[in-house]
Amino acid sequence: MSVPAAELVDALRAAGLDRATGVPCGHLAGPWQLYDRAGDLGPAADEGAALAIAAGWELGGRPGVVLCQNSGFGNLVNPLTSLVLACGIPVTVLMSLRGWPDPAGDEQQHATMGTATTAMLDALQVPHAVLAGGAAPEGVGLPVGDVLDRAARARAQRLPFVGLVPRGALGPAADASRPEPDPRAPTRARAVAALLDRVDEDLLVTTTGYLSRQAHHERDRDRTFYMQGSMGHAAAIGLGLAGARPQQRVVVLDGDGALLMHLGTAATVAAQAPPNLVHVVVDNGCYESTGAQRSTSGHLDWAALGRGLGYATVVTDGGVDEALDAALSGPGPALCVLRVRPTPDEVYPRASSGSGLPELTERFRAAAGRPASVTTGGPR
Repeated sequence: MSVPAAELVDALRAAGLDRATGVPCGHLAGPWQLYDRAGDLGPAADEGAALAIAAGWELGGRPGVVLCQNSGFGNLVNPLTSLVLACGIPVTVLMSLRGWPDPAGDEQQHATMGTATTAMLDALQVPHAVLAGGAAPEGVGLPVGDVLDRAARARAQRLPFVGLVPRGALGPAADASRPEPDPRAPTRARAVAALLDRVDEDLLVTTTGYLSRQAHHERDRDRTFYMQGSMGHAAAIGLGLAGARPQQRVVVLDGDGALLMHLGTAATVAAQAPPNLVHVVVDNGCYESTGAQRSTSGHLDWAALGRGLGYATVVTDGGVDEALDAALSGPGPALCVLRVRPTPDEVYPRASSGSGLPELTERFRAAAGRPASVTTGGPR
């Protein structure tokens, strides 16, 4: 059983929540698209920023709702505790429940947060309720009206409220549509295959989502760390690796939405200036793995941003091959941005589909500890 997305959005609007912000989740794709279609959606870079945006709406007398996934709950905790709860700002959040009720029924990276979400909300004394339907066990969860009644009671007490949405509890938006991509632009597959042709024995960190899946599909390598969770932190992992293995080149394969989620890490990379780090960003203008919802990269001047951050080499123009060659041969840290068209129907299994995350991690750790072959042309 699932609740039609339009029914939920109508109920939210009737409760005075006429706008939305957040970070997209495939299980909240229906409400996200309906708010977006109406011009009432403002995507945020991360969940904590979304909560602060909604707090600003509340302070201005025009409340809205935050849409997010429980994997991003950690990003919410600081503004939740030190802003919203501390100041008595009653923000409403709709959060999908990944890794619940049975962690084994979802992807491995959701297991810990799936079992901890409600306990964390209880510990923080944040009112919450589970929406009935989908993966929720029979008899667990409330209808939409009852969930929003609880949200209204929390609001009357100047408290935030979190509505928890199990997988499958919401239906899609009617007549769901996707933007038409530029057919002349290269694809994700083209960009990833070209990069893998060039990394040789380099250490490679791939960001969460379809980029990691594509890299695993194109060429599984023991020197590739497939980062399936912790969105936005691939560059930080790469920075740590570059410092730990200074004689070896480290390449980070990142996405536009993931990089923007923790853009400050890019400034840290440039400030620490590891000469052996190459940061490749595949910009498709959307969050492809959650439904191709638009990101905020469309207005960016990547060249100006890279130079302003302080990367030693910045490559944002030219074809895929030319851009990668320039970034890989230039002084580091290097930033290379490849604009591609979305291909949301081209989906491959995760690296962990045939192995556990700890086993993949240990395989990479062993490979990273082995010296690369002697080569020329800079750190390897």
